Amino acid sequence: MASRTAVSSSLALLLIALLFSCTVTSSAARRLEEEEAPKEEQPEFPPHLPVPELPVPENELPPFPEVHLPPKPELPPFPEVDLPAKPELPEVELPPKPEIPTIPEFHFPEPEAKP
Repeated sequence: MASRTAVSSSLALLLIALLFSCTVTSSAARRLEEEEAPKEEQPEFPPHLPVPELPVPENELPPFPEVHLPPKPELPPFPEVDLPAKPELPEVELPPKPEIPTIPEFHFPEPEAKP
């Protein structure tokens, strides 16, 4: 029984300490919000230096060399192949196409004029 009272008293002490720390933290945060932070001035930087233009080369590129390729060899003629005639396919009578049902048109009702 003594251990139950010791556990309950230590638990109560822990809860009180937790409540106290929350109170202190919230009041410190409130004080920080109320204080105005001093504005730090940003240092002034010197103006940007001008960028020098790159020199443009005045000389031209050498002419592109001409390339002479050897002539293409002639290919031998393709041999002719005798294929059998295609068999004729029988004509198949298809059933008639089903009629597509029409979708009724929908018109939005026009709003009534407000007096």
